[in-house]
Amino acid sequence: MSYNVCLLVFLSCLLLLGVTFATNMEQTTIVIDGTRQIAEIDENFVCATLDWWPPEKCNYDQCPWGYASLINLNLSSPLLAKAIQAFKTLRIRIGGSLQDQVVYDVGDLKTPCTQFKKTDDGLFGFSEGFSKGYAIDSWEFGNELSGSGIGASVSVELYGNDLIVLKDVIKNVYKSSRTKPLLLAPGGFYEEKWYSELFRLSGPGVLDVMTHHIYNLGPGNDPKLVSRILDPKYLSGSVTGLFKNVERTIQEHGPWASAWVGEAGGAFNSGGREVSETFINSFWYLDQFGMSSMHNTKVYCRQALVGGFYGLLEKETFVPNPDYYSALLWHRLMGKGVLGVQTNASEYLRTYVHCSKGRLSSQAGITILLINLSKQTTFTVGVSNGVKVVLQAESTKRRSFLETIKSKVSWVGKKASDGYLNREEYHLSPKDGDLRSKIMMLNGDPLEPTVTGDIPKLEPVRHGVKSPVYINPLSISFIVLPTFDAPACS
Repeated sequence: MSYNVCLLVFLSCLLLLGVTFATNMEQTTIVIDGTRQIAEIDENFVCATLDWWPPEKCNYDQCPWGYASLINLNLSSPLLAKAIQAFKTLRIRIGGSLQDQVVYDVGDLKTPCTQFKKTDDGLFGFSEGFSKGYAIDSWEFGNELSGSGIGASVSVELYGNDLIVLKDVIKNVYKSSRTKPLLLAPGGFYEEKWYSELFRLSGPGVLDVMTHHIYNLGPGNDPKLVSRILDPKYLSGSVTGLFKNVERTIQEHGPWASAWVGEAGGAFNSGGREVSETFINSFWYLDQFGMSSMHNTKVYCRQALVGGFYGLLEKETFVPNPDYYSALLWHRLMGKGVLGVQTNASEYLRTYVHCSKGRLSSQAGITILLINLSKQTTFTVGVSNGVKVVLQAESTKRRSFLETIKSKVSWVGKKASDGYLNREEYHLSPKDGDLRSKIMMLNGDPLEPTVTGDIPKLEPVRHGVKSPVYINPLSISFIVLPTFDAPACS
């Protein structure tokens, strides 16, 4: 059995629904345990994919790939380069469904290197089809060949034995290199027995990362896509158990390895038109980030950076779609440490808390991600560390609240005019209240490339700690509390 492999690289500075109105106001308090981290993610948790699909790739009488494939992508586009540069470092997965038919023209190649062609008998309907000097972060073995497989499958016995061989190949190739790429596998859909056996058969220390794929929203033409994205029971029920089971499988059978989501696009078959590339998809996308992080998923790769309807960037222009800005904000604000949180809010307010990222003070503070799936409820949010309330949900209690924290909290960093540190808020909403808008608003301003073709600055609004946080219906907010007492983040 022969394989090809997906590779991941770091590119570092290269190249429906109308307006809704709130009719309810709900006060809630979230209690954050800042004494310990419940999980940890990679510094470069956000990852995006580049696929091999040629323009002839079509689903549901639509052909949404165009010139967004690895074989024809315009890598000289200034906006593409700037979109990547905005991350400073962005992990890119190069691979996809046609990966197992890719032949790399390196070394002493004995067979002709031809382009993919549309055929009736090829895997996924295509025939079999690079040396730039980029540092390879990791090599992934196969694509969707595990378990039942998609289009083809490989027995776990053969897979495990071949992983051992590939590990030796990588050690030999990189024996003189200061950095050693990680070995990833199997890049398929999680099946507990198959994945557990893969660890047992390959043995300790062989597999560095266990990768799995997620398309939990169903096919791209499913009329229920929007209702699923806005349904908190569906969002939790379809994957919470998956993340828990993946984490447990690693703990019990491969504690030397870590878990990555190697490919996730929400809706399969190129995504959902007028859904995956619009604001509403960020409810699903950021919720996936939050849930997976709580179960020690180190990296989450989005299908795709460019291509299909689920591309973070438009395939012709490379103009960022809403999910691009969601990913960029997460990358800049959410640190490695994941904190435990409890809330008395309804299930429509999704809450995730991390140590803040990129803070220079000894007290890193925290960043809270709040996702309001309710169509009618505005939440006023208070924050507590379980000992004292550090952010009041009810403005009428400001006086007693301030009197309390003056004696108990030592603020550091830039101070507001009254002597107390401001918090930062990033409120995301769709343009004109249309959830299917391709324009995301940040604190009321549209996020669009500047006239010079630059990615816009993502500036917060600042409020003093005296004021409560308001989360509007069908909106998303990142709240940065720079001086929250969280020893686990120091």
